[in-house]
Amino acid sequence: MPPSISAFQAAYIGIEVLIALVSVPGNVLVIWAVKVNQALRDATFCFIVSLAVADVAVGALVIPLAILINIGPRTYFHTCLKVACPVLILTQSSILALLAIAVDRYLRVKIPLRYKTVVTPRRAVVAITGCWVLSFVVGLTPMFGWNNLSVVERDWLANGSVGEPVIECQFEKVISMEYMVYFNFFVWVLPPLLLMVLIYMEVFYLIRKQLNKKVSASSGDPQKYYGKELKIAKSLALILFLFALSWLPLHILNCVTLFCPSCRMPRILIYIAIFLSHGNSAMNPIVYAFRIQKFRVTFLKIWNDHFRCQPAPPVDEDPPAERPDD
Repeated sequence: MPPSISAFQAAYIGIEVLIALVSVPGNVLVIWAVKVNQALRDATFCFIVSLAVADVAVGALVIPLAILINIGPRTYFHTCLKVACPVLILTQSSILALLAIAVDRYLRVKIPLRYKTVVTPRRAVVAITGCWVLSFVVGLTPMFGWNNLSVVERDWLANGSVGEPVIECQFEKVISMEYMVYFNFFVWVLPPLLLMVLIYMEVFYLIRKQLNKKVSASSGDPQKYYGKELKIAKSLALILFLFALSWLPLHILNCVTLFCPSCRMPRILIYIAIFLSHGNSAMNPIVYAFRIQKFRVTFLKIWNDHFRCQPAPPVDEDPPAERPDD
């Protein structure tokens, strides 16, 4: 008999599907824009494409698997574990991609004249590859033993059963909370978040310092320059805020589960925390793409050429020098 779905579960599934329907097309559009516009094919946009690929996978793979786990079908322990691990891999890859973009933006402000010689496409590919390798290492760690198999086997044998345990497949039944808190959160989520805070604080400082120099030395209109730098600062603050808003609630709930086993949390809080973390993938095209003029122009061309059947003017593939924050 299939497991029944509660009202909370039904609402959760509906929201997850909505996130996927926004995340997948939005991030596919980002990748498409880079493909059709030569001006977007530099090191900076390699990081953005990597993030978009991870976010497409979150919408197309992680969310369906998360829904499956939430329903809780009965299956073998290791089958359930294999279903849970891609969630860890792909969400971790998104976090590392966000960190890579933060570092890239820091370098743009710190060494603007040497940026293109330091951050080459080759080095960007190496960094992206490293992020994905780390994501697989972090996400597949439960497959190598850091899981709840010993606990499940003990209960399985106590009931007189033999063979591999058959369980109701749920994330917390196969994934160890010690792994989620001590390894995943304290090593692979919290440090990147703190590092991003430090990076953005330094970026704000450098922007302010550069702005003061420009305003005092410029004979032109300082307000125009100030508005440009203020836009960069707001974008960075928004990136950090959305990252924290999306990921901290879920990991805080995991900490409560580990350190306070007797504490009872409303199920709706868990659902909200999960779809907030997944929802970050739907936010990223807006934060990283729609604030970049080159992307906006290319998106409009794609829309006119492929969806309105009304050809747009050719995209200038070699516009004047522009930072990706413009």
